[in-house]
Amino acid sequence: MTALRYLDIGLVLVTGPVVIAAGLPVLGYVCGGGAWIVTRLGAAYAEQRVAAGGDSTARLGVQVAGMMARVWIVVLAVVVARVVGDREDGIMAAAITLAAFTVYLAMTLVIRSMERNVVRP
Repeated sequence: MTALRYLDIGLVLVTGPVVIAAGLPVLGYVCGGGAWIVTRLGAAYAEQRVAAGGDSTARLGVQVAGMMARVWIVVLAVVVARVVGDREDGIMAAAITLAAFTVYLAMTLVIRSMERNVVRP
């Protein structure tokens, strides 16, 4: 189940050689893919903090702050790719993050449905 949980990161890493071989914008790939991986690692850390327990208000605050930070980091990466590179770099950064998010969302739904169907003794 861990492999499914991190399938989006696998997608980003496997896409790298394809981007280079096809001559697609590498700067956009690095910015978008790098931002996605950093935000996923940050989300995993936030999930550990939430799972550690504590005050429910503090846990909610960590979750909301984590979600907002992920959005801002990814958007900033797309803008940086566009400003530093060119239009194609910005499009590549947006495309890789959109693809990774789509896989992440699908795998989250699959994993949660599998966890609900587990019979616990």
